[in-house]
This record gives sequence, structure tokens and C-alpha cells, in this order.
Amino acid sequence: MVPRYARPEMSAIWEPEAKYRIWFEIEAHATEKLGELGVVPESAAKALWDWWATNPEIDVPAIDAIEAVTKHDVIAFLTWVADNVGDEARFMHQGMTSSDVLDTTLAVQLARAADILLADLDALLAALKRRAEEHKYTPTIGRSHGIHAEPVTFGLKLAQAYAEFDRCRSRLVAAREEIATCAISGAVGTFANIDPAVEAHVAEKLGLSVEPISTQVIPRDRHAMFFSVLAVIASSMERLAVEIRHLQRTEVLEAEEYFSPGQKGSSAMPHKRNPILTENLTGQARMIRSYALPALENVALWHERDISHSSVERFIGPDATITLDFALARMTGVIDKLLVYPERMQANLDRMGGLVHSQRVLLALTQAGVTRENAYAIVQRNAMKVWESDGKLSLLDLLKQDGEVTTALSEAELEEKFDLAYHFKQVDTIFARVFG
Repeated sequence: MVPRYARPEMSAIWEPEAKYRIWFEIEAHATEKLGELGVVPESAAKALWDWWATNPEIDVPAIDAIEAVTKHDVIAFLTWVADNVGDEARFMHQGMTSSDVLDTTLAVQLARAADILLADLDALLAALKRRAEEHKYTPTIGRSHGIHAEPVTFGLKLAQAYAEFDRCRSRLVAAREEIATCAISGAVGTFANIDPAVEAHVAEKLGLSVEPISTQVIPRDRHAMFFSVLAVIASSMERLAVEIRHLQRTEVLEAEEYFSPGQKGSSAMPHKRNPILTENLTGQARMIRSYALPALENVALWHERDISHSSVERFIGPDATITLDFALARMTGVIDKLLVYPERMQANLDRMGGLVHSQRVLLALTQAGVTRENAYAIVQRNAMKVWESDGKLSLLDLLKQDGEVTTALSEAELEEKFDLAYHFKQVDTIFARVFG
């Protein structure tokens, strides 16, 4: 993971020490239940927990040194624990296989990562809601194909983003529930050498649900869904980032990222104020999406288990969650401090000589008895004159001089069709749908 794009709380989930602490808890809880079932002495779990209560330092280099010999990470860890706990540690891992530890640990890590990401989404949603309310009735131009279409409000733009991230949050809640499963089922998942009650006990202690049926691994469709949801969140984030980048273009300049005192935009051009944060978010979204594909490819493992998924998850688990955590926090900051320019929005609305009201005139002509084909032709021929004048001409003025228009509509009726407020009469309805 690139430290530049990492925050401490999320990064800590993936540190070796954190992983080994989860490993120990799984082994100790399993030994505890095995003691209750009479499979191992109850003193075994007591010895483990008594040692753990001393808050021992996890000696990662020592474990690594053992693994260098054994070529097996779980065995290296068990050996290190045994060296510290003593004879009672021989009862650890009874009837278990390495995947029981590794897969359950990954479930814990991803669930904890999801909790942080959900908090990140909550912060972003709060910022979007606040700014949407602030600009609920700030007029701006809606664009289709990058071309002026009809008026909207800047609050509606932000409300749309809020609704999208609210859906993302619901998906992540479901993905967290689906990924938070425990498998302590032994070799090939048959429970031949370990009672299912052990799995249930470990799951309860770690806040997980029981995997209904595992092979020797938790099925990877769960992980594929989890990382796919992260990819969708990243895409939604990029959509908002791209919108801000477009709005910051010099020719548009309706909104821009906050430019702090002392900030420099270019090493060569002192005048530059670039959308560096949202450009950065676009790049991070590309990386997060790239982690979904290998997660999908991990679903098809050989028979009851192979480890082709293992190396993949060592990359994508930390990288996807750490990057998305950083990106969501960055996006929240962008929205929170976004500079918005209502005057420029109004100027852009007015730039094309009233063309944004063409549909209202079209509809009025049809309601006045003109066929739709003729009405379209009448409005379009006047609109093209305005377009070709680069907004120097006025659509309303041209329509007032067009006999076919004035035959159908009075001057007052025409002028009413150019009322900007008309477009915002359902803003309250939309906001109620989005925010409740």
C-alpha cells in the first residue's frame, strides 16, 4: 500500500500484529470450546488466555524466522505461541486446518474495514446533505452530452449524489453481512475432526455468522461481492469527482476545489488553480475498481480448495479498503469546502440567449393547436439563429417577431415560458424523496 494514500485506523487492521492477534483469538476460542466438549483439557485454554492477559508483544520477526524454515505461516505462528505458552499449547488447532484460521481472520478484517467505510460514507452523506440544502434553489444549467439542456439547481446535483451514495451505503451494509462469516470445519469442510459447536462458539465470540457450508475455504463468491461493492462505490465517487472537475474548467467555473493560502497550482504557471483532489480521486477509483476483477476470478477454485486466491487477497484486501477509506475522506473534504459561484452559474444560464427555455415554447405551441412537427420546426429555426450568434441574439425576441408563433401565443404567454422559477416547482418534492 502507498503510505501517501493511507490513514492509520484502516491501515492498522492489516498490520501483521493485528492479524496475529485475530489468529490467536480464533485458536484460543476454539480451544476453549474443545475444552468444554472434553476433547482437550480445559486447562489448555486457560493457559492460553492467562498468557494473553499479560498483553504479550507479538514478535513478528521471530514468527517470520520460523516461517523461513517451515515455509508455512500458520505453523510458524503456532510454534511461536507454543514456545511462549508451554506444554498446554499442544492442544491448539485440534481438528482445524489453516484455512479455518486464515479465512475467518479475513472475514474479521473485512468486516472491521467495512465498519470504517460505513462511517466514511456517513460523513460524506452528511456533507452532501448540508451543501444540497445550502444550494437547494441555486439555479444552474443542466447539461446533456456536455451541452446546455435545461435549468436545474445546484442543490439537485448534490441531492443526486447523496441518493447515489445512500444506495452505496445500503450495498455495503449487505456486503458486510455477507462477508462476516466464520468457518471452523476442518480439512475439506466435513467437521470430521472438529465439532460444529466449535465453529458456532468462535463465530459468536468474533461477531460473525456461521458459514452454512464450506469446503476447506469460505466460498469466494462472498468476497467477489464485497470487492465489487467497493468498486461500485469508487465509481460513484468518480462520477462526483468528474462533475466537479468539469465545473472547475475555466470556461465553466461554476464551482471549484478549495484553494488554501500558500497552495501552488503549477511549478511553471503561477496563475493555476487545478482540480488536483478530484483528479486524484479519479485515479484512485480506477485502482479500486481494478481489485474487483481478481476477486471475481478467485471464485473458481479447484475442488475443495487451492490457494490461487491467497496471494490475490493479500494484495486486494488491504489495498482496496485502505484506498477507498482515504478516497472517501478526501471526497468529504472536497464537498465540505467546495467553492460555489452562483453568479457564474446564472451567467452561464443566460449565455445562450434563452435557448434553455425552448421546450416550454414547443409544448405551448402544441397545446395551442400547432402540430408537434411544425412546432418543433418553428422553435428550432429560431433557436439555431441564436445558437449561431453564440447567444448574442435572444430567442424570446426572435419568437416575438415570428408570425407563426404570435398567431398561436400572445406576448404575455411567450414571456411566461421564459420564467426560470418554473423549472424548480418540484424541487421540494425531489428533496423529500431523497432526504425524507
